[in-house]
Amino acid sequence: MGTILHGTLVTLRPATADDIPVLVAIRSTPEVFARWRGGDDLVDEVAGDLEAPDTETFAIDVGGRVVGAVQWYANNDDDYRHAGMDLYLDPSVHGLGLGTDAVRTMARHLVHDHHYHRLVIDPAADNLAAIRCYTKVGFRPVGTMRQYERGPDGSWHDNLLMDLLADELSDG
Repeated sequence: MGTILHGTLVTLRPATADDIPVLVAIRSTPEVFARWRGGDDLVDEVAGDLEAPDTETFAIDVGGRVVGAVQWYANNDDDYRHAGMDLYLDPSVHGLGLGTDAVRTMARHLVHDHHYHRLVIDPAADNLAAIRCYTKVGFRPVGTMRQYERGPDGSWHDNLLMDLLADELSDG
C-alpha cells in the first residue's frame, strides 16, 4: 500500500483508483475548481495525477473519510535538490486545521524521511487562507511569480512562491 503518514488530525495514505470519485467530487466544488481548475475530464485528470511518475499523491483521510489530497514532487539535481507540494481540501472542512496538519505531516515526511533541506509551495497570491495555513507550518514568502497561472476565466494571475528550510519546520 505504500507509506502511511499520521498527523495529529489527518492520516495521509497513497491515493488509489478507489479514491478517484471522491477526489473528483472535491475538485468539482466551486471553491476548489477555482484554484485547481482542470480540463474537460476531471476523472481523467485525477487518474493521471495518481499515475504521474514524477508526483506522489496522498489522500487526506479523517476518520475514514477522504477530504482532499496532497501531492509532492522533487527536483533531485544535486545542485538544486528540493521538494514541492500542493493540496486541496473539501470546502466542508475548511477552517478546521486539517490543511495545516496535512502540510505539516507531509513536510515532516519530506524533511525527515527523504532528507530534503528545502521545500516549496506556490499558492495563488490572493489565496490568503492557504498562505496563512502554510505560514503556520513555517513556510515564508520568497517572492511573487507574476502572471504565473491561468485562471478559470482565461486571465493570468500571480502566485506567491513560499519556501521552508528544514530547520524552520514548525511543530505547531
